[in-house]
Amino acid sequence: MTAFALAEREIGAWVFTWELRSVNHRYLDTALRLPDSFRFVEGDARTRIAALLKRGRVEATLVLKRREAQAEGLPVNLELAGSLLAAASRIETLSGRELASFSALDVLRWPGVLNEAEVDRETLAPGLLDLLDEALAGLVRVRETEGRQLALLIASRCSQMREIVAGVRLRLPEVLAAMREKLRLRVTELAAKPDEDRLEQEMVYLAQKWDVAEELDRLESHLTEVERAIEQRDAAGRRLDFLMQEMNREANTLGSKSADTETTRASVELKVLIEQIREQVQNVE
Repeated sequence: MTAFALAEREIGAWVFTWELRSVNHRYLDTALRLPDSFRFVEGDARTRIAALLKRGRVEATLVLKRREAQAEGLPVNLELAGSLLAAASRIETLSGRELASFSALDVLRWPGVLNEAEVDRETLAPGLLDLLDEALAGLVRVRETEGRQLALLIASRCSQMREIVAGVRLRLPEVLAAMREKLRLRVTELAAKPDEDRLEQEMVYLAQKWDVAEELDRLESHLTEVERAIEQRDAAGRRLDFLMQEMNREANTLGSKSADTETTRASVELKVLIEQIREQVQNVE
């Protein structure tokens, strides 16, 4: 389910921001982007995300910057920087020629030249996780809003499918009677005196073959389950995925057993609506 949320807070000398993004995914897939010095919150962050979200690819990024009022000069390791410059000079002397020049920024980028301040884990961890909870609450609100809209769309298509199923069920006796009469006329044309017992057996067999009442019953049962699933607050995406597969199977069987064009058309319309719901279900947690 697509959503975005962020939460920002000053904690100590820093301003921290959690940015959360979620997109459609069959399962929960969490990607955390944290500064190296703050990897200590990764385990707890994953646990809190998994406690609230059950589906979707979630990207959680922690951004930090020092407050301007407390910004300090860069803590440079002058001893290491001097050693680095001296080593570069000796290499140039050994080579007998001037090597490619480098800037002061190149020296600062060398590992260890800039001394990073120690991170107080015990002080920062509770605040960072509490800030993550705030961002997650915002993300959940966005997803719930989208979920309510999707529920309305799915319910509307379920209503259309119920009308189609009811129409097929209403016409079922008429279709079977027409097929029986068609078979009787065909046999009469082929034989002057048809075997009534054999004819009746064939009619019973074809009536069973063309009878789609069982498929219609299962479709209605699945529709009831879909409507129940979208009304509950628990995660329902995977269950809806399964129900769409089962409904598509019943719609296919309805089409294969169809004895007239109207039933065939109904099967096609059902499959179109099922596919539309299936696409929407990918957004449902």
